[in-house]
Order: sequence, then structure tokens, then C-alpha cells
Amino acid sequence: MAAERLAIQVVCAEAGRQTVLAIEVADGCTAAEAVGLSGILAMHPDIDVARCGLGIFGREVEPDHRLRDGDRVELLRPLPVDPRERRRRLARQGGATGKKSAGRG
Repeated sequence: MAAERLAIQVVCAEAGRQTVLAIEVADGCTAAEAVGLSGILAMHPDIDVARCGLGIFGREVEPDHRLRDGDRVELLRPLPVDPRERRRRLARQGGATGKKSAGRG
């Protein structure tokens, strides 16, 4: 009897470039194993995998999370600047955040 195979995607996005790989893995495969099996890190050599989290459809998961058929494993890169800190910095400098005021005047 053959082991069940799961069809999944492994995704990595960088500024201006996104790679989506459709692969099959054995039932019981973890998110971290799928990333390694996909070969996606060789396609994105500038990505520091030690600083990345893993997600399934945007929800962060542990590296040992067991995959299900149809899962989309995503490499979650750290943001270059925390959005909250950026807003605080702009507010201190008197800058705008890009949102328009609801008032007229």
C-alpha cells in the first residue's frame, strides 16, 4: 500500500518577486520539512531562514506543524520596520501616514 501524498504549495515573497512552488509531500510532513524539500531557499539565497517564521495561509505556525492536503506554506520574513514604530516616528516628526483626514478644512 502506497503512502498517502499531500499536494501543497510553498511560497516565498521578496520585494518585486514571489515564488510559488506546487509540490507533493508524504502524509505527516511538517512545514519546515516541506520548505526544505521544495528547494525554495536555493531560489531565494538572500533570505535568512533563521529569521523567518512559517505560516499556513497567513497564520503563523510552528516548524513542526503537520501539513494537510492543500496547505500553502509561507516563509514569513520579518518586516524591515515595525508599522507601529513607523507611525510613532512620523507622528513625532509631524508627518502624515498617508491617510486622508475625514474633516474638511
